[in-house]
Amino acid sequence: MPRITLSCGPIDYEDTGGEGPVLVFGHGLPMNETQWRKVVPLLDGYRCVLPTLPMGGHRQPMHPDADLSPRGVARLVGEFIERLGLGQVTLVLNDWGGGQFLVSEEPGRHIARLVLVACEAFDNFPPGPARAMAQMCRVPGGVWFLTRLMRVPAIRHSRGGYGGMSLRGVPDEIMDDWFAPATRSRAIRRDFAKFATGAPGRRTLLAWSERLRDFDRPVLVVWATEDRMMPREHGRRLAELYPQGRLIEIADSSTLIPEDQPERLAQVLTDFLIQTGAEPVRHAS
Repeated sequence: MPRITLSCGPIDYEDTGGEGPVLVFGHGLPMNETQWRKVVPLLDGYRCVLPTLPMGGHRQPMHPDADLSPRGVARLVGEFIERLGLGQVTLVLNDWGGGQFLVSEEPGRHIARLVLVACEAFDNFPPGPARAMAQMCRVPGGVWFLTRLMRVPAIRHSRGGYGGMSLRGVPDEIMDDWFAPATRSRAIRRDFAKFATGAPGRRTLLAWSERLRDFDRPVLVVWATEDRMMPREHGRRLAELYPQGRLIEIADSSTLIPEDQPERLAQVLTDFLIQTGAEPVRHAS
């Protein structure tokens, strides 16, 4: 897997290559690029770039002084886009919503479009069901204890936790991969805790959200109708917040729409890209 060293530390990433428009994908805690494994193969004609962000599922620790707050990681995404010379990209987020704050930063000039798929928004950082986990991460040894709890099937698949993020259920081998780095590395557990507890207070989050009104490029908001993590009304509010926002709701899905409805998500994403001028590049066979 390719790796680039940024100001906060090394970032692994996948890159499908090609000459098509560039899509950069973000993931959730403590996930990695495999969150999009069902969707990327359906996006023929696009260059898909998937960084593994420092949210606990990353394989190499960040520098001890790395800023892993929502805006800190958003800036890291911007630095990643700049350093790889990706040009104008479509930023696609699911679960983690902090990446949208990039559009209010200087590197946000590289964001041609934004796709927000059932993600954190407004003051929902972290989402309600995840707040107990965030509190656990504030306690010394809390992340280590969490990784042990996630080995227990009844806890791993609980509808009030990770089991509630997908109606289909995330395969055990995928979840094992997500939690493996924090299980084996104290430094990655440190990063996990910093990210999980890094969100500011409600007033600050809402102030950051108001600044998003200035992003005047196309925004697609894709929301799940059966999501327990991300309030349904947030999808509508986000679409209204952005001047060029539009909302599509997807039924029979929870937060991880890429897991539950990958074909439907790939279709609405492709339609949005084509409608906003990002045609796929297809080579004649």
